[in-house]
Amino acid sequence: MEDLVAKMSSEKPVVIFSKSSCCMCHTIKTLLCDFGANPTVHELDEIPRGKEIEQALVRRGCNPAVPAVFIGGQLVGGANEVMSLHLSRSLIPMLKRAGALWL
Repeated sequence: MEDLVAKMSSEKPVVIFSKSSCCMCHTIKTLLCDFGANPTVHELDEIPRGKEIEQALVRRGCNPAVPAVFIGGQLVGGANEVMSLHLSRSLIPMLKRAGALWL
């Protein structure tokens, strides 16, 4: 299952593992979309094997499991880590390096 997570997280510059009912997931998706990053979102409560993927994310160190944000194929973390990167003005340069933004 970890191989599946690795494959899914490296398909696009920005990948978010989310749950449709999670307010922090919504916040992170909105933030990244507002920057123009156009993330690929996998709603774990709406896809086959979502529960297994969620468990694999926990094994990779995501706690809570969602939102789990990958930029350039690398795990950035959850809402706290993304917001910390944003507040330190590191998020947009990271998105640019990953090819998610062309500003």
